[in-house]
Amino acid sequence: MKKTLLKILQFLAFFAIGAVIFWLIYKDQDIDHIKSVLKNDVKYFWIWLSLFMGLLSHISRTLRWGLMIEPVSHKPRFINTFLAVMVGYLMNMALPRMGEVSRCGVLARYEKISFTKLLGTVVAERLVDMISLLILLGITILSQFGMMINFVNANPGIKQKIISVFSSPILIIGVIVLLVLFFIFRKTLQNTSLFKKITTVIYNFKVGFISIRSIRKKGWFYFHSVFIWLMYYLMLYVIFFAFDFTKDLSPVAGLTTFVLASFGMVAPVQGGIGAWHFMAKEALSLYGVANEDGIIFAFVAHSSMTVMIIFIGIISLMVLPFINRRNDVGAEKTI
Repeated sequence: MKKTLLKILQFLAFFAIGAVIFWLIYKDQDIDHIKSVLKNDVKYFWIWLSLFMGLLSHISRTLRWGLMIEPVSHKPRFINTFLAVMVGYLMNMALPRMGEVSRCGVLARYEKISFTKLLGTVVAERLVDMISLLILLGITILSQFGMMINFVNANPGIKQKIISVFSSPILIIGVIVLLVLFFIFRKTLQNTSLFKKITTVIYNFKVGFISIRSIRKKGWFYFHSVFIWLMYYLMLYVIFFAFDFTKDLSPVAGLTTFVLASFGMVAPVQGGIGAWHFMAKEALSLYGVANEDGIIFAFVAHSSMTVMIIFIGIISLMVLPFINRRNDVGAEKTI
């Protein structure tokens, strides 16, 4: 009962955070203007192309996950693995990080694979995704470093805030005090539950990373790891061509928007709602896109992705019991 209540409160808290950010972004916007743009100015061919690329990324993720599962168990059926992945995406819309557990539960049930083994592959998968995102962030910073410096120089207020934060005596003293306290009480800290949780997370990442060595078709694993993120990027970038105010922006501008918006998706709110919109419009503002235009772009891009995930996720939940009916019946007879 307590766990259920805690999950409900967690869901409401995360949803409230996302809803507040979303409301703050859109509360002063002209709704009639947004409706007019959506009706008359959006070239929807590019939205459909974006969704197709998103579907390709989900298929590629399914194939990569199958490669990771095979060394620890048997090769799962593609259809079950794909539907489990889509159910996972759907569950993430309800509660952040619930998707990873949900898709493992689905596949464990229908493919008779150990849940803990599946969870280990997901840990490894998330590690690869995190490394991929950090690499893209590094590429973005290096390729756009001059532009970012010019942006900061053109906004003295931002520049002053950055300088004041990193030169703050309070920050410097605080860091030194924390380091000293950690050194003095390091043995006590090692026995705390928080420290043990941190070390467990680090250990799981290590185990997950090592498990990648067992993959038989490493070439395909690397291919899918690149292809997934390429499709993620193109899924957002092609939407640039749907609007007159973004169609002339460069692929690098698309990469910057994609990377910054991706960090919004990492935020602990359902589907990145609010946080994704904010990061996307702020990234576009670096390239001269007006705030109201950036908000419309963020709304269309995020909504199209979200609707696709909800639609396919619900269908996946409905289809799974039917395509596995024979297996369930066979299991019942065996029992």
